[in-house]
Amino acid sequence: MSVSNSQINISRRQLFTRRKDADKPNLPWVKNQLFTDVCTQCGKCSNACPEKIIKSSDGGFPRVDFHQGECTFCYQCAEVCPEPLFHPKTEPAWQVKADISDACLAKRNVDCRSCGDSCEPQAIRFKLAVGVVAQPQIDIDSCTGCGACVSVCPTNAITIKNL
Repeated sequence: MSVSNSQINISRRQLFTRRKDADKPNLPWVKNQLFTDVCTQCGKCSNACPEKIIKSSDGGFPRVDFHQGECTFCYQCAEVCPEPLFHPKTEPAWQVKADISDACLAKRNVDCRSCGDSCEPQAIRFKLAVGVVAQPQIDIDSCTGCGACVSVCPTNAITIKNL
């Protein structure tokens, strides 16, 4: 007996297939509660993204890959989507923020400020301390979740996570 894709409850499959990505953002402005049920994986959002950061992820669903670059919040992914998956552009793009792990060079006492240099809203600043190199600190209120800091990090110590 074969089962067609229309009979598979994709939202239940999410429990098993994308568990490792549960705290990572899908797309800006997307209605997360509808995402796996309504997205048809047509690829229009990926093709429309001028930064080419929207990639096919588990199950063929689109997901932002900040290792490719940053989100400029252009809204083109939402404009081309044929499904009612996106909130209006007037609403906040998402509730994701940068997070710096212990793999950060500065936390290992090696001077590096790549993330701070790439952060346009200056949400990542470096605090001077005696006996160690300046340490990165994220102003969560200023962080837009654009991901500009991710691709420039030489140790992949930065991730963008859902709050």
